Amino acid sequence: MRIIYGNKKIERVCEDSKEAELTYGHMMALKLAQRLEEIKAAESVEMMIRFHIGRCHPLKNNRKGQYAVDLVHPYRLVFEKHGRQIQVANIIEIVDYH
Repeated sequence: MRIIYGNKKIERVCEDSKEAELTYGHMMALKLAQRLEEIKAAESVEMMIRFHIGRCHPLKNNRKGQYAVDLVHPYRLVFEKHGRQIQVANIIEIVDYH
């Protein structure tokens, strides 16, 4: 899949490992880089869910239409999919939504 970002702040954290480490710490920066590579390598969100990649799962209620993958507990990387033919993951936020 291709990745786009909801805003410049999340793009900076996701694209710059030093920024991720300063913002979230070393372990989170490593896990974030791993999850982004898994999203890029996947053909679709459905494939990620089917094969439990990053424990990808659809969200419910007011987050319907969004998906999450695990980072360092309790944080999740939340994204939406755009398009039906070409899958694009729109990274929205890194959050503990529990």
